[in-house]
Amino acid sequence: MTHLSYDVQLRQKHKHLVKLLGSFGEVLPVLHTDTPTHYRNKVTRSYTMIKNQNGKPVLTGGIYAAESRRIVPVRHCLIEDENAQKILDTLESLCREMKLQAFDVRTGKGVLRHAQVRVALGNSQKNGCGAYLLTLVTGTPFFPGRAELISQLHKRHPEIESIVQNVNGFDTGMILGDPKRSGIGDRVLFGKGFVCDTLCGLHFHISPHSFYQVNHAGTELLYQTAVSMAKILPGDTVLDAYCGIGTIGLTAANMTKQRLASAGTARADNARIGNEISFLGVEINRDAVADAIANAKENGIRNIRFYQGDAGSFMREHRICPDVLFMDPPRAGSDHAFLSAVLHARVRQVVYISCNPETLARDLAVLTKGYRVECIQPVDMFPMTEHVETVCLLSKLNAKQHIEINLDMDELDLTDAEKKATYQEIKDYVLEHSGLKVSSLYIAQVKQKCGIIERENYNKPKSENAKQPQCPPEKEKAIREALKYYGII
Repeated sequence: MTHLSYDVQLRQKHKHLVKLLGSFGEVLPVLHTDTPTHYRNKVTRSYTMIKNQNGKPVLTGGIYAAESRRIVPVRHCLIEDENAQKILDTLESLCREMKLQAFDVRTGKGVLRHAQVRVALGNSQKNGCGAYLLTLVTGTPFFPGRAELISQLHKRHPEIESIVQNVNGFDTGMILGDPKRSGIGDRVLFGKGFVCDTLCGLHFHISPHSFYQVNHAGTELLYQTAVSMAKILPGDTVLDAYCGIGTIGLTAANMTKQRLASAGTARADNARIGNEISFLGVEINRDAVADAIANAKENGIRNIRFYQGDAGSFMREHRICPDVLFMDPPRAGSDHAFLSAVLHARVRQVVYISCNPETLARDLAVLTKGYRVECIQPVDMFPMTEHVETVCLLSKLNAKQHIEINLDMDELDLTDAEKKATYQEIKDYVLEHSGLKVSSLYIAQVKQKCGIIERENYNKPKSENAKQPQCPPEKEKAIREALKYYGII
């Protein structure tokens, strides 16, 4: 789409989403950042031997042509980080000077097969351009001239914080080799083997195998949009399915705590309330789970736990019924087992983050059997391409009826005051407007102070000698506001 102006690209993406998702609700205008070019923080090159002008084969980097293993030379790309491209250009020049050969999987000869640069754009301490992780993928562990190559790379690009050697000698289209399959672990040639990025105010370690969104500014916009939609409340259980290295769950935990802090409660009480919210993350990839746990420790977030396994099976086996569910599946979308588990769980809100509108439409057709689509918000994570992310908020159908079914039978015998608002409606109002959870006892105590006659069972302790807890001042104030709203006082 690079031949189109950015405004036209956004309109075309919106039109496509309306066609696919318009039957579920209004598709809002596409949100976007101010950086539609050179945003991609992961840049990859594959290598082959191509004859130069003198007819001599030289190592040349490029990308695979569509649906083939043919390598097309690349010197400049409109969406890739510019400094990452310069690092790869330097690498290619040094390899040619050192007469290193590209690895040929058919013959098993040569050295360098791929190179990948990961950029921590949220860490701009060096040269104002971020921190860089370079992974050199070789066909075998044998790497002649390695020390000289590393020395020259770091000398010319001090922003490189770490260099790692990965081995991939298999006939596969995957860039990085799987150490479990080959039995050959990654080798740190320089630095710590990772870079640290700052995203939404949190620190994340990015290693060669980490899944990490490729657009830093776009990811912050995407996560802020998704978490803001969720309206997480004190006492909630929040599940981050397909959690990867924990970016969404940790961001949600941090943003929710900050939101509660700005609500005006005391700092100590606010920290307590934030930690009362339970966050869970489930991910099938064991290495990603290990990274997620490390990221939680790095950021001092204690009210989140990560588990390795299938999200749908986890919900069923552990009988997890979260109040809020974040799901960010791969391009293939979710599977029937997980969607079935979501339909059977009494999840108050589902926030579906999709990178593929076609599979999102398919999954929404299933989820809307039990949920209502509240909002469809596209986010342009991939400018200059046809791809777009979509955040969709769904709410459980008949939520009010579910609440009323759970009321005690004695609440059906309403007083005059309760005809204006039930206890549950007062609780819901207080929770929504102040973030506080209040009991029926506290509501009864406040009503009594206001001269409202209450049924005996709300004020009576469970035993004759029991000490009855008294409603705290901040909760009394919130309850009084609810009583005024419903015209009870």
